[in-house]
Amino acid sequence: MKTDVKIKEPSLSRGMGFWQIWAVGVGAVVGDGVFLYMADGITVGGPSALLGFSVAGLIQMLLMLSMGEISVGMPSAGAMSVWVDKYLGKFCGLLSGLTFSVGWVVLGGSISVALGRFSCYWFPNLDLNVGTILFAALFFSLFIVMNIAGASIAGKGQLFLVVILVGIMIVFGVGGVIKGVNMQNFVPFMPNGWRGMTSVIPIATYAYMGACCLCTAGSECKKPTDLGKALVWSSITFIVVYTLALFVVLGITDWRDASMDVSPFTVAAEMLFGSVGGQILNVAAWIAAATCLIMGTIYTPSRIFYAMALDGYLPRKFAKINARTKTPVFAIVVIWVVGILGIVAAHFFGATDFYVTLSNQAVIAWMFSWIFAIISGIKFRLELGPERIRSEVGWKQPLFPLIPIAALISCVYVLYLSFYDIWQFVGFGVWFGLYLIYYFTISRKIKQGKAKKESVF
Repeated sequence: MKTDVKIKEPSLSRGMGFWQIWAVGVGAVVGDGVFLYMADGITVGGPSALLGFSVAGLIQMLLMLSMGEISVGMPSAGAMSVWVDKYLGKFCGLLSGLTFSVGWVVLGGSISVALGRFSCYWFPNLDLNVGTILFAALFFSLFIVMNIAGASIAGKGQLFLVVILVGIMIVFGVGGVIKGVNMQNFVPFMPNGWRGMTSVIPIATYAYMGACCLCTAGSECKKPTDLGKALVWSSITFIVVYTLALFVVLGITDWRDASMDVSPFTVAAEMLFGSVGGQILNVAAWIAAATCLIMGTIYTPSRIFYAMALDGYLPRKFAKINARTKTPVFAIVVIWVVGILGIVAAHFFGATDFYVTLSNQAVIAWMFSWIFAIISGIKFRLELGPERIRSEVGWKQPLFPLIPIAALISCVYVLYLSFYDIWQFVGFGVWFGLYLIYYFTISRKIKQGKAKKESVF
């Protein structure tokens, strides 16, 4: 039986091939989380941080596979905001789109701060706080210009950086194993017990969760089916590479010495290969944060804002596409303004506290977005059926419904772990309250005919 589900015709430029899409998935893994925030995970979990990061990587892969069919079958710059709107209604659709996109925008400041901190490694005589802020603002602005220039240009730049990053991490991991790790560093494996290990999972989820921005690239892929392949291979890449690298870090360094002042990878590389090794690993950390900014903080939310503006849920300026570069310039500039404000805020409130607080709130917000998106993906699969999925979509999710059910359970568990103190409830109450106000305003616009009652498909 035929349904009303149709493949949406994209209006953005289709210039990204498989390898560029793969690079989006690998590079958008929140590099600052892997290279800097990981130190916090090592502190609370000890050697068991290795297990926590492995679990988080598996969760991320389940999420990406769960959203694969609907990403390919309904390619949209709005991604989950469009899918959830169709299957779960306006309230959940807007919440899903805004939590995912605004979460990225807000994190632009904190990720830039991490990038600035990595940059200061090469300037030891520069004041750490001042240098962090200056480098953060400089490079964030540079990547904004790169995104304005075009998705293909940003994607090619991303691919170039990600190939270097993956190469460095593989050499570091393999070289560390060959040189030998001290297995006594893993004893006791859970110095802070099971609770210590589970506390690492939200931290690791933050590190890996950026890869889901891959789902917003459907409208700019040369072939949407390449998106489905990239979901699988980018997941395998970052899980294997980063798990191996973390094993080496824990086997070389004493977990009690972990600090967010410098990447634990850089410290381990200095111990293994001398100062040159530390320099090279700091380059990798810098690249990881940079690629996260390029295709996570800047690319992803600008496309979701574009799609939401087309439906009238954001000012029309967000939907304006530059005739030459085919990019939503106004949306990208707004992201730049918010990111710069975040960098300035980090200077006044303390970079480390600012960074950690925003990171955990992002995990909470994105868990809601993904739960709604997974449910929408399940309904999409049930509506079309396996035969239409195979013949019309061209990419079929493996092990349905086991994978989406496991992904849902994982999201609920991570959400539970993320509310670890009263301040997380306060933060959630603030941004959810703001959303209710926003939704009430939008509802009135719909009634007045100023926004679409149905999303465009």
